Amino acid sequence: MVQAKPRFLSFEEYLAYDDGTENLYELFNGELVEVPPESGENVSIATFLLVHFASLLGHLRVRGHGLEIEVRGEPKNRYPDLTIIREEHIQQLARRNTIRLTMAPPLLVIEVVSLGEIQRDHDYIAKRIQYQDRGIPEYWIIDPQLETILILELGATEYIKAGLFETARQFTLLYWACSP
Repeated sequence: MVQAKPRFLSFEEYLAYDDGTENLYELFNGELVEVPPESGENVSIATFLLVHFASLLGHLRVRGHGLEIEVRGEPKNRYPDLTIIREEHIQQLARRNTIRLTMAPPLLVIEVVSLGEIQRDHDYIAKRIQYQDRGIPEYWIIDPQLETILILELGATEYIKAGLFETARQFTLLYWACSP
């Protein structure tokens, strides 16, 4: 039997939908697009950073891939690999792990680039534009294939390159320099 795909006229309709699974979806042009699972390498990198940020900020301020951020454009939502949230978000996210447009933006979003040209374009172009528009102060793009970490900071209207780290050693030095 063929089932019709649900179609949503608003983000609120999408938020009310429950298909009874743990699947993550992006809402693109009113339709659900399932978010594919991350590679083991991407999960390892994000988990490493999650553990270190949690040790600095506390586990409640650091969210992994399951955090959803409402954005403008298409798709209407994103699931960053790692997000540093504001103190006020902890209570706001108690019922649903979604940062809405009506809420303050998170402080930092980190994306680990997946293999493939389309995924690379998503992280370097599409997500960058959406996170910039959303007013997220800092965006990191970790690219395991190029072995780089691009750090972008929000200027008056757009992201400005704050740093480009090309080796694990440089990243380790950055991490320790930022530690309290």
